[in-house]
Amino acid sequence: MLMGKRVATIPGSTYKSSMRAVSVLGLSFCALVISAASPTALTAQAPRREVRIGIAGVPVSVDPAAAIDGAVPVIARQVFDTLVAWREVTTDVEPALAVRWAASRDGLTWSFTLRENVKFSDGTPLTAVEAAASFERFLKPDVQPGAAPAWAAMLRGLPGVVKEVRAADARTLQIVLAQPYAPLLTVLAHPAFGLARATPGPDGVRYAGTGPYRVIEASPGRLVLEAVTGHWAGSPRADRLVFLEVGSDEHAQAEMDARALDVWLPPGPPRRNDNALSIPGLRVGYLAFQTEKEPFSRKKIRQAVAAALDPAVIGVALERSAVPLQSFLPPGVWARREGSPVLGGSRETVTALLRDGGWPKGFKATLLVPSGDDGLAGRLGEPIQLMLDAAEMPAQIRAEPVATVKAAREAGDHEMVLAEATVFAGDPHLFLYPLSTSEGATRGPRALNFSFYRNPRLDDVLIRASQLAFRPERQRLYQRGQAILAEDLPWIPLYVRLVWAVARPEVRGLRLHPTGFHRFWTVSLDSTGALP
Repeated sequence: MLMGKRVATIPGSTYKSSMRAVSVLGLSFCALVISAASPTALTAQAPRREVRIGIAGVPVSVDPAAAIDGAVPVIARQVFDTLVAWREVTTDVEPALAVRWAASRDGLTWSFTLRENVKFSDGTPLTAVEAAASFERFLKPDVQPGAAPAWAAMLRGLPGVVKEVRAADARTLQIVLAQPYAPLLTVLAHPAFGLARATPGPDGVRYAGTGPYRVIEASPGRLVLEAVTGHWAGSPRADRLVFLEVGSDEHAQAEMDARALDVWLPPGPPRRNDNALSIPGLRVGYLAFQTEKEPFSRKKIRQAVAAALDPAVIGVALERSAVPLQSFLPPGVWARREGSPVLGGSRETVTALLRDGGWPKGFKATLLVPSGDDGLAGRLGEPIQLMLDAAEMPAQIRAEPVATVKAAREAGDHEMVLAEATVFAGDPHLFLYPLSTSEGATRGPRALNFSFYRNPRLDDVLIRASQLAFRPERQRLYQRGQAILAEDLPWIPLYVRLVWAVARPEVRGLRLHPTGFHRFWTVSLDSTGALP
């Protein structure tokens, strides 16, 4: 109306000229409005269906068996389904590609019934033959351990305890073992054991999975996953996951501030607490006694040390990297025993234990720690020394290079030493057995029991727990084994490292897992997570 009135007052040729000008201006204005709203402005108003995840070590291709930790298994968990899967916040297992399973009476043959109507991302139906082929590539005599580090570490080598993998029928996969090995079930949930179908291509072999996402783009520092329609567990919340190479705190914060990154998975605690999440992981720090040497061959003395260590002091020294651990297994590991705290006690308790144990007069204990270590071992040396001194157990720190510390603890050339170990795949056997049984107490490079503690009763419990397929009985045995350790204390759990993530406020559905291999198909952005 306003434009009509103004045009009507213009006579003659001026009117026609002006109308052409107005028309041109009007078209130009409309074009500006449309270009502002499409695609940039319209996209800015629409929810973004792409979640960008920062992590160090983004690969240019994904072979699930290629790594035991780091970025590869994180990405592989989104692309390759496993026979069984870890439950949320725990390493107990639930059905995945296998809907049920059973072990033979001798524990040597495990049978898995596969889920129906599952396809690989290239359209090939999942059968027991395809599942067997996924595992058989690691049973060839010429395969090297470096080709499948998780298999070698968790199945006692290549081929390790696995003798054969075969298809009993179209839907039944059988894994035949050379010896009973109950940890197999938990191990099979590790992303490295995701079922993969090899598809040769112009740039080498690529692997297709049955997971909720498939790889559609890979370049140095960037890997893009696209949601797969019709996944057996339901549709992912985000259409695409974009994994981006982010190697430093500064880089990550800059990208998040610019809204170019939604989730960051740092290797340690982020510098800023804003929108940071954490959960106790599977990496445990502990204090090992050389139980073959006096006075630490005496149980009462080891108990006195544990009672003298205040978890609150340890927590302060750990800062945000880890939390004190009061059990022999971290919170997320199945079969963890909840009992009396391992650390801390009254002054009277410490005094009584020292009296009964007979701390040698004038003796000063030596605590071996790596020199120049900016990790947690370096932080805890002095606080432990001060707490022992205050409890009338004089101690001195022996700082040595990392390689020297490694050689010394393998040779038993220590009295007390700080060490770390991981609960691989979240199975108790892969942690308690090497650290606590006679098998690991052999001096040399193969030594893992740095306490050189030998207890036939504990050996029997942990060996039986590794052989019984009946999970409730395994749990009962591990509870008993942890009770023995809590009584004898050949080594003392001190802390468990935290697994961290940083997420922008728009991120929804992110749930951290103790393994660090999180499920991202539950993650999405709300309506404010539009493109910047």
